[in-house]
Amino acid sequence: MQAEIKGSTLPVLEMILDPGEAVISNHGELSWMTTNMQMTQTAAMGGKGGGLMGGLKRVMSGTSIFLTRYEPSGGQGMVAFAAKVPGRIFPLEVGGANGGYLVHKHGWVCGTPEISATVGFQQGIGGMLFGGEGFILQKLEGQGTAWVELSGEITTYDLAAGQGLLVHPGHVGVFQDTVQFQVTRVQGIANRYMGADGHWLVVLTGPGKVWLQSMPLPILAASLQEYMKGDGAKDAMAGGAVGGVLGSILR
Repeated sequence: MQAEIKGSTLPVLEMILDPGEAVISNHGELSWMTTNMQMTQTAAMGGKGGGLMGGLKRVMSGTSIFLTRYEPSGGQGMVAFAAKVPGRIFPLEVGGANGGYLVHKHGWVCGTPEISATVGFQQGIGGMLFGGEGFILQKLEGQGTAWVELSGEITTYDLAAGQGLLVHPGHVGVFQDTVQFQVTRVQGIANRYMGADGHWLVVLTGPGKVWLQSMPLPILAASLQEYMKGDGAKDAMAGGAVGGVLGSILR
């Protein structure tokens, strides 16, 4: 198996598979592939948490009960997965000394067949932050390689045992399953209702590695919303949505 990440701001993960090799992904991740690449639907995975119960856990995380399996027929084949927003795609080695990982809901792109992707954490913390979806993480277990996509620039921290970070929920990208995760309320009435930072933060406590993303989609959408109404909306109708947004910013 040969995996190459092409591009920079909007990368593409291109995978060359030999006969007998395969990758799995959630529905909707495919961008393009060669004509000899066979697609099948499966609920079973070689890693921990596979089969029907693994499929039911995936439904809890907001994805499909089945996964898509890509495998070439009659020779080498290629399948590609393109980033949905500006950011980065990168691999994670799952299992062994690295253990498992927890990834934000839309972060897992694909993985080798021994990877198990199920729900790792689910808690409703307010529709204003996550469009009513609550806070959902996918858990990657098993043994193999997984590729994940994060938005914007990526900042990593190696947390020592007992060392903690307070993080806006939208910026949580990936962390090792040795890291303790807790949703906490922002302290102080004034901070919650006058600080414009929301009501909730996430406490990440080491040991383990953490990947944070600089441009999560819910925060980007909320930032643009004020420019899509009033005069900004009129400008958008007259000169295009992008022009309206830029015009509002410049004024």
